[in-house]
Amino acid sequence: MVNEKRKYPRINSLFLSYICIDKQGKTLNEGIGRTLNVSEGGILMETNFHMLPEHNLMITIAVEDNLVNIKGEVIHCLKNEENKYHTGIEFIDIDESDLDILKKFINLFKKTNWIKLD
Repeated sequence: MVNEKRKYPRINSLFLSYICIDKQGKTLNEGIGRTLNVSEGGILMETNFHMLPEHNLMITIAVEDNLVNIKGEVIHCLKNEENKYHTGIEFIDIDESDLDILKKFINLFKKTNWIKLD
């Protein structure tokens, strides 16, 4: 059994849209990222762009008829073998209603057996 040090379990996900913003609020790029895992605290996404820790992201999550924009801060960004980037994002400034939708998003994947076991 793996000794899990994360505060929240990680759940596999699909694709999300994002906008990458610098400290001055300028949009650097936007696109669709493949979500590798997600928790109440953050998300790991595969993107086509390198991002720096000083960048913020606005991530759009869709659950049923609900769309929510969640702000996140880039924690790390590593290039993989396919010349894509694995970008770790910590959610910041998330309010209760957005958190409720995020929890629904995570629970949908738990119910459909998309739980990451490694």
